[in-house]
Amino acid sequence: MQGDGSPAARSVDRPLLDALRCHDTLGVTDLTELLGITATAVRQRLKRSIKAGLVEEVPAPHRPARRGRPRLGYRITATGQQTAGDNFHDLATVLWQEIREIRAPEVRRGLLGRIGKALAASYSEQVRGSTPLQRIDSVAGLLRDRGVVCSVAEEAAADGSILPVLTSHSCPYPDLAEHDRGICAAEQTMLEDLVGESVRLTDCRLDGGDCCRFQVSSGASLPENPATSMVQQSRSQAAVD
Repeated sequence: MQGDGSPAARSVDRPLLDALRCHDTLGVTDLTELLGITATAVRQRLKRSIKAGLVEEVPAPHRPARRGRPRLGYRITATGQQTAGDNFHDLATVLWQEIREIRAPEVRRGLLGRIGKALAASYSEQVRGSTPLQRIDSVAGLLRDRGVVCSVAEEAAADGSILPVLTSHSCPYPDLAEHDRGICAAEQTMLEDLVGESVRLTDCRLDGGDCCRFQVSSGASLPENPATSMVQQSRSQAAVD
């Protein structure tokens, strides 16, 4: 999974937050001068950023309040600080190149497994549901929030069971997966830990497929189709008569 599709991230006002990063507290007048926009525009941006949890109101220091109207200042929050420059992509690429240099298969597999489990641990509290289908659907929601186009469906297996399938139409790690399918193994481990069932990668872009499909290996029996059941009962009764 990559990126951050949270409401806070989507509401980032970079110039406003950058100004607040450089100063402990600023008022509307200060921001008007720094950003070169009107006071009304500043208040609108502040309102959105406060709602997103990126900025907070605080008493304005060393400024006398008007009668009946306290002076307010604005300060960036810890969440707002986290929206600063993102160099994770470059770091991830370099780290993955180092992983590829590991020649011992056992060591490499072990490391990939730990990466998958660590990813799962970081998302586990956000996954909801008690059944494999509910949980894989919850995982798909997290992926979609992060800009990954994916869907969940149910497939009937030969033994009459329902197999939940997660189809990823866009790769969460395009640059990494292009050179090494090990990232697919790590993602498979992550899904297994989050869903609590065995997961198989049945289709992969690296093998020429148009998408990547992860199939949960176990599932519940298909519910009986009432219409089919009635037809079968009628045929059985006719045979008896």
